[in-house]
Amino acid sequence: MSQLKKGVVLSYLNIGVVNVIGLFLTPFIIHSLGDSEYGLYTLIGSFIAYLSLMDLGLNNTIIRFVAKYRADADEKGERVFLGNVFTIYLFISVIIVAIGTVLYHNLEHIFANSLTPEEIGKAKVMFVILIFNMAIVLPGGGFTALCTAYESFVWPRMLAIIKYISRAAIIVAVLSGGGGAIALVIIDTALNIVVMSITFWFVMRKLKVKFDFKKIEIPLFKTIFNYSIWIFLLATSSQFLWNAGQIILGIETDTTTVAYYAVGIMLGGYYGAFSGAISGVFLPRATQMSSNNSKEDQLAMMIRVGRILMIVLFLILTGFIIFGKEFVTFWVGDNYISSYYVAVIIMIAFTVPLLLSFASSLVEAYNKVKYKVIVYLVFFSLGLVFGYFLVPAYKEIGMIIGVTTGWMLAQIVMLFFYHKTLELNMFVFFKETCSKILLPVLILFLLAWFINSKLPSSLLYLIIKIGVYGSAYVVLMYSYSMNTYEKALFRRK
Repeated sequence: MSQLKKGVVLSYLNIGVVNVIGLFLTPFIIHSLGDSEYGLYTLIGSFIAYLSLMDLGLNNTIIRFVAKYRADADEKGERVFLGNVFTIYLFISVIIVAIGTVLYHNLEHIFANSLTPEEIGKAKVMFVILIFNMAIVLPGGGFTALCTAYESFVWPRMLAIIKYISRAAIIVAVLSGGGGAIALVIIDTALNIVVMSITFWFVMRKLKVKFDFKKIEIPLFKTIFNYSIWIFLLATSSQFLWNAGQIILGIETDTTTVAYYAVGIMLGGYYGAFSGAISGVFLPRATQMSSNNSKEDQLAMMIRVGRILMIVLFLILTGFIIFGKEFVTFWVGDNYISSYYVAVIIMIAFTVPLLLSFASSLVEAYNKVKYKVIVYLVFFSLGLVFGYFLVPAYKEIGMIIGVTTGWMLAQIVMLFFYHKTLELNMFVFFKETCSKILLPVLILFLLAWFINSKLPSSLLYLIIKIGVYGSAYVVLMYSYSMNTYEKALFRRK
């Protein structure tokens, strides 16, 4: 099996490991820490997450440019390029420490109305550890990007899987022994440093990558930033939307509310991950199709991918709406019921843009990311402002309503962009994608929802109900909704 095929298999395995372990580990962490300390842990993590954006899109830049240098057999150019990139990483680490120092001395003012003095003390300790983590480990992403550029996919993916399994085992042991949130950030920092060190060794010894730090070229800096800046801003806009909600709740409410919101966000994230596992197989074709295929071919591919995504996403969405409240109750407790509503709102808001993943990839292929960034920043900001005003009355539910309102408005604008600028007929897309799928799913959903409302609630019943619903859904889709191509994919081993 080639490196590429092994990498794809390991990517799916990694998604499965992360999701399965996360589902079991999250309630354990919550019960071990308590709602308040878990909320504090997620709050500081969200705060730090903004600094991770100071990668500035350099990972993607490394992959693209190194691949080009290798294709041109330009070893000297590659060495100079890498020397310049990792010099930029050094400056980024210095800036992170500087910003972190300023924020550290102002944490008690930022969270004066929501955190107790004891929580402020813990927050400061976690903040220092995570700033160190970020400053050391952020450049480590460059080494992982080098593995990808050299088409060495197996090593970093295997390492990621081992790291996540090890993290889960260590967390269980430490929290069982009485450890707290500070112990969690120490574990994450230590593991990140170990993984970065191993990846660095692999890049230097196995891939034999060389760096030239003697030639700092300003024109090359400009070339790097011209490519990376829009990728960075796109990542910033998405990070801004989801993490800012937690920070606003942390400032305006309390850590328990942040915990409820964070669990809902996490469940919504799992929904997106299932989509990514499928769309990732098809999306690399977008770059080639942007130059070699007609608009009709691009639309046909978008419909093909959209239908497959719809079949999978509707199973998860409808199943979670019906059984999710019971699941959350058994998973993390009755007090997290609001997390169910947060997750449902996210899943509904995510569905259409996830179906349009192929069109989103074409935006990058046509180098139209600038337009998408502007749309996202404008409407995401409006959504956060809306959510801020809803927080006093509705807390985490108000925040997610505001956030998803901004998200959906941005997607409506992007629909017009796909239709007019990319010349992809959205009316045809939705008509063909929903054909023979929407109506049977709706009928099955209403029937299952009615039956579930009449059945008793227990963990065993829940497992049986989910199994029966999933089986009925698959049989219905295969026998009535799937076309010949989709059935062939379903049968393929």
